Amino acid sequence: MFTGIVTDMGEVRSLEQAGDLTARIGTAYDTSGIELGASIACDGVCLTVVDLGPDWFDVQISAETLSKTNLGTWNEGRRINLERALKVGDELGGHIVSGHVDGLAEVLSITDEGDSTRVRLRAPDDLAKFIAPKGSVALNGTSLTVNEVEGTVFGINFIPHTKEVTTWGKVAVGDRVNLEIDTMARYVARLTEMS
Repeated sequence: MFTGIVTDMGEVRSLEQAGDLTARIGTAYDTSGIELGASIACDGVCLTVVDLGPDWFDVQISAETLSKTNLGTWNEGRRINLERALKVGDELGGHIVSGHVDGLAEVLSITDEGDSTRVRLRAPDDLAKFIAPKGSVALNGTSLTVNEVEGTVFGINFIPHTKEVTTWGKVAVGDRVNLEIDTMARYVARLTEMS
């Protein structure tokens, strides 16, 4: 379980396809405190650590994960958002995030508004109903508040701090980003269907 508060920008150091895809991620984390088998959210995708070094960790990525996320577009040198799993007593600064990506959203426009940046995205048709104004979404692992929703299009505002400490400072029109809808929205919709 995660909060969507990015705590490091890692770098994809290598990719090796042998059965599953293995990615080596460079990190500023103290890897001596990471156990094999630990979960780390990489651009919002919960992945399992399978090997460690002094400033890197390896994860394996299944074909199923590649089919549902943007991880298939990773290349060496790419910067990615990282978050370690929650521990009991950690501050819950974002919202509850599972690291199970629901689909991909497409960046439609980027507009500077003062020091902040407004980004409009299109959600897949089947996920748009779960996105509400002032609700939460996780995009590439970042917990964000939705500003407005018009059909399948929704807007997010990025303050300078968020652009500096995440990969959102380098976002471009046409990018496809990992979208995880709010867990509570999913359960509310399911309960509504059942009644």
